[in-house]
Amino acid sequence: MAQASALDKIELQLVKVLHTVITERSVSRAALKLGSTQPAVSAQLRRLRHLVGDPLLVRAGSGMVATPLAQELLEPAGELLRHAATLFGGAGARAFEPATARQSFRIAASDYLDPLFLPALVARLKETAPNVDLEIHALSGAYDYRRALARGEVELVIGNWLQPPGELHLARLFADEVVCLVAADHPAVRYPGAWDAERYLAAEHVAPTPLHPGARGVIDEFLDAQGLSRRIAVRSPYFGLAPLMVARSRLVLTTGRLFCARYAERLAVRVVACPVAFPPLSYYQLWHDRTHASPAARWLRELVRDVVRGLVAQAQPKPGAASAADASSLQPLQDSQEDSA
Repeated sequence: MAQASALDKIELQLVKVLHTVITERSVSRAALKLGSTQPAVSAQLRRLRHLVGDPLLVRAGSGMVATPLAQELLEPAGELLRHAATLFGGAGARAFEPATARQSFRIAASDYLDPLFLPALVARLKETAPNVDLEIHALSGAYDYRRALARGEVELVIGNWLQPPGELHLARLFADEVVCLVAADHPAVRYPGAWDAERYLAAEHVAPTPLHPGARGVIDEFLDAQGLSRRIAVRSPYFGLAPLMVARSRLVLTTGRLFCARYAERLAVRVVACPVAFPPLSYYQLWHDRTHASPAARWLRELVRDVVRGLVAQAQPKPGAASAADASSLQPLQDSQEDSA
């Protein structure tokens, strides 16, 4: 009870005075630093001496020196003030310092965006925040990303939606033209004039497994709305393997140009225009309100944005350069601001 009674008499300002007086070893200099007066600081020092049972500062020649107990109290007082600043100092006091941070981030991401995205994100993360760990969850039909965000199991979800969930915060990363990826000897390449909507819909398609049970995926959702349907011959949760399937078959992969262009550079596949007029694919990052104000989570969102912006810029064709995988239709970061859903 005696200890509790003593604690009841201690104010945070007294701790600040204690730390400043010991650091400055002068009541007058401490008063200037605290924006106070010498008589006021002297009165507070008397209270501190009574509370701790020690003079704290003593005369030594023309100056003052801290007692051994005062030196012991200096670091605990400083730590208490730092914790108080974190608790009550607002977002600025809780600023995220990537170079020294030690924590883990968890994201859920599809591999539809760009096969280089996650490797580039990991590289940037380890370069700028070497002691921060990253845990990546796959978006699949079995993964409830809304629940994971609400429960704090992940800080960020990255993927593409025709209409993103309305209850989450979002920022659009970029929009991309919908194209088809086919084998180099596919009829769509050999006879481009005959590659029309009827032949496209009748072709055998490879498609990703939907992100949640009952979903159709953005391509088939749009076709359904137009009263159209295609024949999906292969569904796979491994979207990164779809180009290899395409290269050895007559399958058609319908997705964004940026994704397709990466594989057209090194596989026997070609990017061809899609004869059905799809709207651009829009890729977003989504997050829950629980992490909206977090400096660390905001830093992560900005890192994702910058990585995507760099990949999109690299994919843009150089002036005068011709490319079968022309990326000029990319619409980078037009709506990249963080919007409250």
